[in-house]
Amino acid sequence: MPTLFRIPALSYAAAALAACCVFQTASAAVIGVSPQDDVQAVIARAQAGDTLRFAPGVYETKIRIDKPLTLEGPADRRAEIRGDRTGRTIAVHAPDVAIRNLTVSKSGLILPDMDAGIYLEETAERALVEHNDILDNSVGVYIHGARDALVRANTIIGNAELRTNERGNGVTVWNAPGAQVSDNDISKGRDGIFSNTSSHNTYKNNRFTDVRFAVHYMYTNDSEVSGNISIGNNIGYAMMFSDRIKVFGNIAVNSRDQGIMLNYVNHSEIADNIIYRADKCVFVYNANYNRILGNHFEQCAMGIHFTAAIEGTELSDNSFINNESQVKYVSTRFLDWGEDGRGNYWSDNSAFDLDGDGIADSAYRPNGITDQIIWRAPVARLLMNSPAVSIVKWAQSQFPAILPGGVTDSKPLMKPYANSAMPRYLQIKDELQQIAEREKSQWAGEAND
Repeated sequence: MPTLFRIPALSYAAAALAACCVFQTASAAVIGVSPQDDVQAVIARAQAGDTLRFAPGVYETKIRIDKPLTLEGPADRRAEIRGDRTGRTIAVHAPDVAIRNLTVSKSGLILPDMDAGIYLEETAERALVEHNDILDNSVGVYIHGARDALVRANTIIGNAELRTNERGNGVTVWNAPGAQVSDNDISKGRDGIFSNTSSHNTYKNNRFTDVRFAVHYMYTNDSEVSGNISIGNNIGYAMMFSDRIKVFGNIAVNSRDQGIMLNYVNHSEIADNIIYRADKCVFVYNANYNRILGNHFEQCAMGIHFTAAIEGTELSDNSFINNESQVKYVSTRFLDWGEDGRGNYWSDNSAFDLDGDGIADSAYRPNGITDQIIWRAPVARLLMNSPAVSIVKWAQSQFPAILPGGVTDSKPLMKPYANSAMPRYLQIKDELQQIAEREKSQWAGEAND
């Protein structure tokens, strides 16, 4: 039988005050639960506000919570709620539920049915999921419309035996304004965090390994992605079809494709991120009126790739360091990334600063006619060392008027920008590289779809 400890009212006055509250019980209880108990029956007998304290052991059960309760295991998380490979291991349908210090495992694996280790229904407002081990489920935590839910400081590990498209995300957020996901360690899922059709969310200080996209945004507006670390994933931060978002202070190392992708992202700020080693540090497609400021892009095959419309984009104080190609922008339009008095730092820019103001005395142009030709006809690389191409390069240097449209930085910086995330990155850089080498992405040879 479960053990019941009632906490008496502190005074008659307090009891009278509690009685005035329609949904407030006279006292809260701490109910001890053991693996031999019928957990669902214990929940049925519990009153709103009670705490169910689970003893160490394996609980072969699925749980449905329909009243405000706290489910709490020992600090070492040795109380495991183990499902039967169907449905949701823990389903929360009431507000103000807290789940902490538990191990939650073996949900169903059917993605269309929204199977999950912990499922927060729309009515589970203000749910708190913290300090749990959420292992071997489809979706780790599914926030399905639960406003102001908080998922923090959990270890979430998916089922690595499944193929990419069969796995669930570490955390899925759907239409849950105010929901926050922070300080979690997420690995071996499809995406680390997948946010869809939501707003006013915060995803910060999470670490992602062995996933497809660390953070994947779709139609999520007025939200923040900050302080996260992506290690060896296909894409670090994939922002799509979202407006007025802030992406700052994030780190992505050894990304297979892009460190940051902006696809139809508008009126947003991308600042102080560090991208180290990727095919493209940042890829921008049809994203307008954004501010891309103070980022550090290093050792990528392509520093930044712009395509389609990029109206009203401000790009300054970024550091482009040792990228094979700093910029790819195929267009006949001219862009000046230094028109407001400060440009960007380019490691391949051999320039002078005679007046010592930190701005190079001459403009920097990353691309010329030959780059445009190669982008349009890659086979032209075979002619790069030919006399004809040498003549074109000479003519371009002598007669700037024949330059094609493209990017010019009229105020290039003489030294890298002091990125606010850099001190943290330098402290953990070696550790991140070791992890990236040890744990190759499960999706290294697969497409992103």
